[in-house]
Amino acid sequence: MSSLQLEIVTPERTVFSCEANMVVAQTIDGQIGVLPGHIPLVTPLATGVMRVQVGPEQEQKLAISGGFLEMSPDNKLTVLARTAELAEEIDVDRAQQALARAEERLNSKSENIDMVRAETAMRRALTRLRAAGAEDQRHGQ
Repeated sequence: MSSLQLEIVTPERTVFSCEANMVVAQTIDGQIGVLPGHIPLVTPLATGVMRVQVGPEQEQKLAISGGFLEMSPDNKLTVLARTAELAEEIDVDRAQQALARAEERLNSKSENIDMVRAETAMRRALTRLRAAGAEDQRHGQ
């Protein structure tokens, strides 16, 4: 099976670099699957779980928070993300605490709450939990 060269970078570091058989990412228009030989494109990314098939039975998950995905004509897929975390790097307890704080803000009756910011924080926390495979463990359940 052919592969593409994948590189996922943030302003701080290169998070992941490998040969991949397929990448599935969440764009602002919906989910996209990228296979080797995909047509060149640039698309904005939404907050979501990215799945990278690195072998026939091997998949890597990452939590991505916004950015851009670019497929170049030379079969290289570059992801420029605001934030990106490998599933094994995610601190599940911290993500659960962030989710609880965001939900508390969203349920607050205070007029001083920035609802957009709270919703964004909730989406990021849920994405991190999904990438880590811990979405069913919300709030210690």
